[in-house]
Amino acid sequence: MSNKTQEIGDIHFPFPFTPYSIQKDFMAELYRVLEAGKIGIFESPTGTGKSLSVICGALSWLRDFEQKKHQEEARLLKAGTIPLSDGKEQPPPLSASCKRTPDTLSPAGEPDWVTQFVQKKEERDLVDRLKEEQVRRKKREERLQQMHHNAQLKYAAKRVRQEEEEMERLLRLSREMLAAGTGAKPLEQLASGEEELVLAEYESDEEKGAPSGVDEDEDDPEEEHVTKIYYCSRTHSQLAQFVHEVQRSPFGKDTRLVSLGSRQNLCVNEDVKTLGSVQLINDRCMEMQRSKHENRAEEEKPKRRRQEHQAACPFYNYEQLQLLRDQVLVGVKDIEQLVALGKEARACPYYGSRFAIPAAQLVVLPYQMLLHAATRQAAGIRLQGQVVVIDEAHNLIDTITGIHSVEVSGSQLCQAHSQLLQYMERYGKRLKAKNLMYIKQILYLLEKFVTVLGGNVKQNPNTQSLSQTGTELKTINDFLFQTQIDNINLFKVRHYCEKSMISRKLFGFTERYGIVLAPSREQPNLAGFQHFLQSLQPTVTKTPVTPVEDGEARVPRPASPLMHIESFLAALTTANQDGRVILSRQGSLSQSSLKFLLLNPAVHFAQVVKECRAVVIAGGTMQPVSDFREQLLACAGVEAERVVEFSCGHVIPPDNILPLIICSGPSSQQLEFTYQKRELPQMMDETGRILCNLCTVVPGGVVCFFPSYEYQRQVYAHWDKSGLLARLAVRKKIFQEPKRANQVEQVLMEYSRCIKCCGQAGGTVTGALLLSVVGGKMSEGINFSDDLGRCVVMVGMPYPNIKSPELQEKMAYLDQTLPRVPGQPPPGKALVENLCMKAVNQSIGRAIRHQKDFASIVLLDQRYARPPILEKLPAWIRDRVEVRATFGPAFATMRKFHREKSVPS
Repeated sequence: MSNKTQEIGDIHFPFPFTPYSIQKDFMAELYRVLEAGKIGIFESPTGTGKSLSVICGALSWLRDFEQKKHQEEARLLKAGTIPLSDGKEQPPPLSASCKRTPDTLSPAGEPDWVTQFVQKKEERDLVDRLKEEQVRRKKREERLQQMHHNAQLKYAAKRVRQEEEEMERLLRLSREMLAAGTGAKPLEQLASGEEELVLAEYESDEEKGAPSGVDEDEDDPEEEHVTKIYYCSRTHSQLAQFVHEVQRSPFGKDTRLVSLGSRQNLCVNEDVKTLGSVQLINDRCMEMQRSKHENRAEEEKPKRRRQEHQAACPFYNYEQLQLLRDQVLVGVKDIEQLVALGKEARACPYYGSRFAIPAAQLVVLPYQMLLHAATRQAAGIRLQGQVVVIDEAHNLIDTITGIHSVEVSGSQLCQAHSQLLQYMERYGKRLKAKNLMYIKQILYLLEKFVTVLGGNVKQNPNTQSLSQTGTELKTINDFLFQTQIDNINLFKVRHYCEKSMISRKLFGFTERYGIVLAPSREQPNLAGFQHFLQSLQPTVTKTPVTPVEDGEARVPRPASPLMHIESFLAALTTANQDGRVILSRQGSLSQSSLKFLLLNPAVHFAQVVKECRAVVIAGGTMQPVSDFREQLLACAGVEAERVVEFSCGHVIPPDNILPLIICSGPSSQQLEFTYQKRELPQMMDETGRILCNLCTVVPGGVVCFFPSYEYQRQVYAHWDKSGLLARLAVRKKIFQEPKRANQVEQVLMEYSRCIKCCGQAGGTVTGALLLSVVGGKMSEGINFSDDLGRCVVMVGMPYPNIKSPELQEKMAYLDQTLPRVPGQPPPGKALVENLCMKAVNQSIGRAIRHQKDFASIVLLDQRYARPPILEKLPAWIRDRVEVRATFGPAFATMRKFHREKSVPS
């Protein structure tokens, strides 16, 4: 692949091949947005090379930015090092405008000599800082260069690490032999390994000053955060695809890129990985890092009885992590390559990648890590003055809302209360007053949450029937008052949970005693607890009768319910106007729930746009854009003039796509699939007749989207009964989208195989018909390119359920918050319309995937012809759409289009 540098204006854009004109426009506009520090909303349809345009546009800007910065530094250093007669150096002289007579006062009222002294000091400090930055940069470049050319360093460091591990193991064995049989008995004899379940003495940050610990930002003191681009997308597969694009791009060899992921994806310690749950892996990892520090402290001061700690992680070694950091920065690697490198170097990829952030130029990470402030902080991500690119951002608002919304069930509340109560009874005498106070507060909160649902925390939630059922919606303050917890400082409780790791200790306790134990003299209070746990989890095995010993096979268990409830407590600290609490009372307490609903996602996005130099929100289909402008950016305090919109056309020729809006069917039945009309037999019959006709002229695959799974099921059953299904099967083999995600791959493979076989064999069956659901597994992320999707049909308009309490509350919130624009529907109604059209745009964009592809898009509903709805279609479809009032002309147009396109050129 030969690299071709494109010159657009005065800017050089390296590119692996001659780009499309729309790619040139995209890169130029992206460069301008980054240079001017704007917020850009970029729309580039799938198949137009968006990823490559982002890479080459953004990294070209970063290249020029770094070059300008280095030139400016060199100029300042040159001006700031004028030799004096005594050989010393001094900063540049003050300009004439700064010179005053000694009696002159500055505007602040200070004598002139004070102002000059301060200014000289600032200039000297700037020069010193620039010198330090240069030294650090030079050190890093030399280190990476050495790493690049000398692979032996890696193996030498690995040998040293293995020797150190062996020495540590021998020392530990020696100490254990010396300590064996010594020491007085503690307050109460605890079983082996049980010490680590007891909470350490708790002090708040106010009492002990700034917190310290391994999980603080542990950047190498040498490293500062250089200007970088943070690129995030929805899934790890999308991120991996982006990294591979970077590898193939002209920037692949020289870019310092780091891929970030969760501990679940990056952990190489098999003992920790088997825990399964993300929260458990996180907590065990942090516990092991703390153990390392505690064990060192313990060696220095003798105790009556050595505590048994969780072993420190063998992959967490500072020297090895520094080595891994440099290896990460030397060449572009995706998550899988990073994990393999970590295993080889016996260093943790999770911490190694974090250490690489400061020096990286491009950081690739999932949505949640960037959009959630606490996760961002824990990962060592600093956004101040940086560039953020959010790709696949069509569902950005929903993603932010989802990340910060949380639901807890009555069963989880009861289980957490029972576990915590038993924990307190067992270890109460060993806990300090602060711990007991907070545990009692958490118990009180759990009891009140159960009470507000109408249940009793002391009874089995599965057998508790609620007298009152239905859904109730409260403001945060009203909920706090109703549950009588307004007198508790939830901020302090939340902080206690984070610092004390109470949920981790509680999980260790229930992991040890969560099975039925034979009652003994030492454990008189646990029998009832096991019985209660067993009633909550009827599938728990009864076979083991003793705690699981270290080294035995252990089945991964679900996280402690308290871990989940902690997220709910954190959500309750949101400002009253920005969220709501939904009380859902079902038949039994275990099925009932409390849900926190975030109404204002802008409150969490505001920090991103405030700190960053520039933010780019990009996607294949970003229409309608008004949601991003109003709900996200305007509410986050972004001025309208800072927002730039860019939308490019498609790379396909105009005659390779046929978008049709059909307003009536073959029997002249008006097509309007409202909730009231769509279940009428004549509407379902007309839909079947339209598909029968289309399947006679469309080769290969036809993908038909329905508004919901339930409606698809109803239509399918009706067609089966009326004989329409048999008529359809004459031309196309019929497939249905499965509800289970693990069956999607199999259905797609069979669908693809059928189309391929039919194309080769000839005969009456010309392909396949896939019945899919808007918002389902097939409507996002799956490509129906070429023969897999020669026609996409959209049945009706997939409006969301207007009766949903969450949607109603969101509509009311927008009506109260956003200004009403004359001539436009109220913001709440616009939201419903926008949600519908976003879903439509995602679904119909599945067909055209590359420059030579062709397909027809059929929208079955006369409401699509309304101008406000047409405006919300992507420009590349909207500009070519044809509206047909009757079916005859529409069918003739379809037949002509596919006949011409199917003829080999």
